[in-house]
Amino acid sequence: MARVLMLLCVIFVSVYVTEQAYFLQKDFIENINEQATTWKAGVNFHPNTPKEHFLKMLGSKGVQIPNKNNIHLYKTNDAAYDNLFGRIPRQFDARRKWRRCRTIGRVRDQGNCASSWAMATSSAFADRLCVATKADFNELLSAEEITFCCHSCGSGCNGGYPIKAWQRFKKHGLVTGGDYKSGEGCEPYRVPNNCEYDDKGKTTCESKPMESNHRCTRMCYGNQDLDFDEDHRYTRDFYYLTYGSIQKDVMTYGPIAASFNVYDDFPNYKSGVYVKSENATYLGEHAVKLIGWGEEDEVPYWLMVNSWNTGWGDNGLFKIQRGTNECGIDNSTTAGVPVTN
Repeated sequence: MARVLMLLCVIFVSVYVTEQAYFLQKDFIENINEQATTWKAGVNFHPNTPKEHFLKMLGSKGVQIPNKNNIHLYKTNDAAYDNLFGRIPRQFDARRKWRRCRTIGRVRDQGNCASSWAMATSSAFADRLCVATKADFNELLSAEEITFCCHSCGSGCNGGYPIKAWQRFKKHGLVTGGDYKSGEGCEPYRVPNNCEYDDKGKTTCESKPMESNHRCTRMCYGNQDLDFDEDHRYTRDFYYLTYGSIQKDVMTYGPIAASFNVYDDFPNYKSGVYVKSENATYLGEHAVKLIGWGEEDEVPYWLMVNSWNTGWGDNGLFKIQRGTNECGIDNSTTAGVPVTN
């Protein structure tokens, strides 16, 4: 009997250890900082957070191989780019370019749901509508509707394809909808916020269950004065961007969605320009919003808005090396142009 109990204890301890995210431990973070030269790591998640929980915070299936997948969808030029007169600034931040558009810098929280693909696309679409309407439209679009009503986009809280989200925006549109418990718009996000952060970056998110896919709701439950059908906004198209057209498109129309491969050092990003550590291990794919670019200590970067709340990273934002296809990001951007009439 004693041997059986001992064996059960060993099995229990082994399972417990394997469930924890090794990459959130103090020594792992310290090791990153000993190696990284362009960025700093720090505590963003409680070290007891299970690995499975973190994987639920990814969700994109949109990292692309250039000139291989859907080549006809790659956008290289646009007549509207001519208005830029060929000038691409060294530094660009959409929050400063379009100061009246409050959504551009808004950091969202996808919760325990691999809906980054929906967060990134719906957020970029909202920003672009604001830009196109000169801030007459200035609110969030519904991550809830695109996550749980676009069955051709993927699997809701189990991940999806950003390009298919943009495709749905063109065909079926998207209603308004703010953050969890905001009551804003037609269909606010109904996945609970991921974590409550303290001043040391610790959270209790590991105790929350994984989110199951919601039933698609075809009615306004937030602002019930809105008409569900009339509240939909649309894009005229959907496309991938080639590396050479990313900056032109952002300067012309506003932020875009970007997918990239996530490695086990990235969850600990705090500041600087992220470059994957030499021996980092692949975890999955993620989608974020690209709002600008620049250079830091002569390292070119893309400026990104994540959807893991403001307690993560640099107040919810991060920079990643630009021009080297770091983690596949240069080849994996998507967008669409809003319809405004």
